[in-house]
Amino acid sequence: MAKEEEFRVYNSLTQQKEVFKPHVPGRVDMYVCGITAYALSHLGHARAAVNFDVLYRYLQHLGYQVTYVRNFTDVDDKIIRRANELGEDPLSLSSRYCQEYIVDMSDLQCLLPSHQPRVSDHMEQIKDMIAQIINNDSAYTVDGDVFFAVEKFPNYGQLSGQKLENNRAGERVAVDSRKRNPADFALWKAVKPGEPSWESPWGPGRPGWHIECSAMSAHYLSFKFDIHGGGIDLIFPHHENEIAQSCAACQESRVSYWMHNGHVTNNNEKMSKSLGNFFTIREITQRYHPLPLRHFLISAHYRSPLNYTVLQLESSSDAVYYIYQTLQDCEDALSPFQEGSLKEGPEQKGKTARLTAAAQECISKLRSEFQSKMSDDLNTAQILTGAFQEALKFINSSLTALKKKQQKQQQLSVIQSLIEVEKEVKEVLNILGLLSSSTYLEVLQQLKEKALKRAGLVENDVLHLIEERTLARKNKDFSKSDQIRADLTVKGIALMDVGKETIWRPCVPVELEQPTPPVEQEHKTLPVEQKTASATD
Repeated sequence: MAKEEEFRVYNSLTQQKEVFKPHVPGRVDMYVCGITAYALSHLGHARAAVNFDVLYRYLQHLGYQVTYVRNFTDVDDKIIRRANELGEDPLSLSSRYCQEYIVDMSDLQCLLPSHQPRVSDHMEQIKDMIAQIINNDSAYTVDGDVFFAVEKFPNYGQLSGQKLENNRAGERVAVDSRKRNPADFALWKAVKPGEPSWESPWGPGRPGWHIECSAMSAHYLSFKFDIHGGGIDLIFPHHENEIAQSCAACQESRVSYWMHNGHVTNNNEKMSKSLGNFFTIREITQRYHPLPLRHFLISAHYRSPLNYTVLQLESSSDAVYYIYQTLQDCEDALSPFQEGSLKEGPEQKGKTARLTAAAQECISKLRSEFQSKMSDDLNTAQILTGAFQEALKFINSSLTALKKKQQKQQQLSVIQSLIEVEKEVKEVLNILGLLSSSTYLEVLQQLKEKALKRAGLVENDVLHLIEERTLARKNKDFSKSDQIRADLTVKGIALMDVGKETIWRPCVPVELEQPTPPVEQEHKTLPVEQKTASATD
C-alpha cells in the first residue's frame, strides 16, 4: 500500500488532525449520512456527497478496501408533510426523490457507495436496537412512544460540546411534557392518523430521526467502524444522539473518526431548503456542466464554508474547459505516433526514448504536491493550482515544441514526456472525480453548449457574428470588429484568431470579472468568523 506520507484527517470528536489508522489494516468502513428525500437535492447536499466521494476515491487510491455506506431517510416528518400537501403516498414520494438524487450523483460523477440503505427497509434492525436500549435501562415508553433517557449517558455532549440544557429536544419535534428530561429524544413515535406505520412491541408507529443511522451503520459495519461523516449541521443533535444511543445499545460502540463538511452559503447564510435560499443541483446543471459544479465544490477545503456565486461557477467552468482542451490537444498531437514506433514503446534502433529533465521534474513535483496536500486532511483547494497548472503548461509548451523540426530521438523523448505527464494529470483528475467517462471532445462540446445556453445564443448565431467580424476586418472597420468581439465576451463567448481562422470558446463573462475586493467587501463574501473556521490548522 503506497503511503509515502501518513494520511491525516481532522477528527471532530478530538478537534484535531490525527493520523488515520483503520480498525482492520487494509480495510476501511465508512458511513455517511445521506438525504431526507422529500424534494430535489440542493448544493449543500451536493457538497457533502462530492467531498466524501473524494475521500472514498482517495482511500481506494491508497490501496484500502473500502465499504462505504450512505443512507436515505425515507420516513420522516418532512416527507409526510410534503406528501400530504401533494396528496401522495409518503413512501412513493420519498422513493421518487431517492431516484432523483441517484441521478444527480451520477451527473456529479460520484461513485456508487457499497450500500445505500433506506429506513423503510430496515425496520427490524431499528426495532431490535431500540429494544436493546430499553433492556439496558437507557430508554422508556410513554403512550406508545419510546424516548432515550440522556441522563443515562454521562458523556452526552462529547462530540458537540453542548450541555444537556442546550439540547433542542431532538431538533425536529416540539418539547414534549411527557419526557423525564426536556433533552430526551424520540427513538420510536406512536402512529398518528394519516401517517405510515409499522408494528412494534410498543405499538404501531415509526422510528425517530436519530436511531435510523445507528441501526443501519451497526447492521452494515458493526458497532465499531472507522469513519462517520456528514454536514457540520449534523454534529448536534443528530450525531451527538447517535453516539449516545449506539453506546447504550452496545458499550463497545465506537467510531474512530468523525468528519464533517462545511456549509454552502448564499450571501453568507447557510443554504437550506427550510430557509428557501437554496439552488437545487438540477437547477445548476441545467445551465452548467456537472464537471465545473464538482470543480467548484472542491475548490475550498471541505471543512471551510463555501460561498456560492455565479462568478465562482463561471471560473470553474473556464478552468475545466482549459483542462479538457489541453488534454484534447495532447491526444490530437500524439495520435499520429500511437502506431509504429510507439506501439510497443518509443524505441528507435535499440534506443529507448527517455523523459526530458523538465518532464521528470514536472512529474515529481505534481506527485509530491498531490500527495502532501491530499494526505493533509484532503486539501483539495490547493491541488488544482500550483504543480497541476504547471503540468498543463508543460503539455502545451511540449505540443509547441513537437511542431518544430528536431532529431528523431529528441522527438521521441518529447512524445514520451507528453505521454507520462498526461498520465499523471489524468490520475489526479480521476482521484478528484474530474475525469469524465466521455471523450475529451464530447466534454468540450457539452461545455460549449452550456455556454451558448447561458448566453442565450445558438452556435449559428456565433458563426454568423464571426463572419460579420471577418468582413469588418477585411473592410478595415476595426471599431465594428472589436465591438462584436467585446459584445460576445460580455456573454461568455471568446473569439480567438488562429492563423486565418477565427474560432470560439467559452470564457468568464467580462462583466463578472472582478478585481480583488477591498477588505470590507471581502468580509462580506466570507465573514471573519467563518474564515477562522477554515482548514489551516
